[in-house]
This record gives sequence, structure tokens and C-alpha cells, in this order.
Amino acid sequence: MVNTMKADLRFHADLRDFLDKPARSSGRVAHFFNAQGSVKDAIESHGIPHTEVARIVVDRRSVDFTYQVADGDRIDVYSVSELLGVAPTKTLCPPAPNPVRFVLDGHLRRLSRYLRLIGFDTVCEGAWNDDDLVSIQAREDRILLTRDVGLLKRSAVVRGAYIRATDPHQQLVEVVRRFHLARRLDPFTRCLECNGVLSAVDKDEVAGNLPPRTRELFDDYVMCPACRRVYWQGSHFARLTHIVQAARDADQAAAASSLHPLAERDHDDNDAGREL
Repeated sequence: MVNTMKADLRFHADLRDFLDKPARSSGRVAHFFNAQGSVKDAIESHGIPHTEVARIVVDRRSVDFTYQVADGDRIDVYSVSELLGVAPTKTLCPPAPNPVRFVLDGHLRRLSRYLRLIGFDTVCEGAWNDDDLVSIQAREDRILLTRDVGLLKRSAVVRGAYIRATDPHQQLVEVVRRFHLARRLDPFTRCLECNGVLSAVDKDEVAGNLPPRTRELFDDYVMCPACRRVYWQGSHFARLTHIVQAARDADQAAAASSLHPLAERDHDDNDAGREL
């Protein structure tokens, strides 16, 4: 069937990254169709997940995702990154859950550890499939973080974000900026491995499980009641503190450059051991 109607879409800022190469520089796309459908479907048919859209303007009028595209429409689609300083009530992005909680796909394991490091309830299992992730996002009111564009296009995904950076440190900065988390950090309160909430523990209670040198050098310990891991401020504490500080500074304008992808370094974080 020949498409008989046409709408002109213009994608702004980093939404252009999702477009086919010929359209990236201008952000302009001709959308051909033969029956009315939602603007959400029109946008996602060109590769942009709805979670990355903050505002839609049709002929100078703001609309939501249910708007039915008409022949001759001129549609401007604005990115979340453009409206980071705008109140949530002025955008199509739902407010973050309170408290803020995340679910990550298995490819973002390192990021999940960093989000726990700065104190956020974060779940991530490599065995979960896409259906599991969508279900957990809805059932537990979590924000879904992924680099899978197709996953974010699912209509059941209410709160989600496409992670642009590939370096885990930059991914953390990206998430903190996206969801305005800099003032909500509660670092060194969650288990990096299982997400449990850490609590102080007497040295005598855990002394039998500590290396001799550690027992000599440190007196303060915290333990995860869920997996029984013990943490202390060991040799890696300075590095982890630096990661926390970068997250605190993430809302500053200078951090904007951190959104650009860097080289992939998504290896296991075993070098942190059980030290904080």
C-alpha cells in the first residue's frame, strides 16, 4: 500500500544520534504514513525511544505521546538532555520514584556497583531477560537503565533511560545528571555486591574472617546482613571516594562533556575486594 500522507519531524540535540546517518546532521525526517497513529509510534519508528523525549511540539503546540499525527504536521521533538533544568511538570518525563531505585540490564554490572557505592537501591542480574527487566521496572517502581534501544521502546517502560557513555565512571555521571541525584547521595551505605544495606559491626565479631594485616591496621568495619560481606576503609578507599566526589560534582556545567562516550572498560570490579 502506498503511503499517502506525510509529516515532517525534526529531532533536536542528542536525539539525532539515534537517526540513520544521512539525517543526523539536520535532524529532519520525512514521515510517510497512510493511516493516523500516535506520535509516539511515529517517533519510535525512526529509532528514538520514548524515554529520551522530553517535549513534543506540533505546529507550536505542545502535545503528549497519544497525539494522532495528521497529514502536513510539522513536529519538533526535544531531548531530555535539553530540558535537564526544567521542572518535571513541564516535560513528558515522569518524576523519579521516591526513593530513587534502579534496575539495570546485565551489561551494566559495573555501573550497578557504582550506583550502590553512592547509596542507591540498584538491582542487576545477568540472567534476567528483557521481559524480566520490564516486569521488575513496573512491579518495583524502578528506573530501567540500558543501552538496548529496543527495550526502551516497550510501552510498559514508564521510567527508563538510554545510557550513552560506555565508560562506567562516565555512565555514573550521566545517570546522576539525568535524574538530579547529586544532593541525594548516601555513599558507602550499600553492599557493592548484593545491594544490601550495610551496618556497623564490632571488630571482635568479624576478626576471625579478616586477614591478619587488616586486623592490625583497621578498627572500624561494616557488614552486609544479607550476604555477610565485611567492608573496611582499605587501600581502595581513596579511589572510591574520588568516584563519589565525581558524582557529587555531576550537576555542574563542566560535567556536560562527560556525556560523550569514551573507551569501553566494562570489566569486572574484583580489584575493589571487600574494602571501602
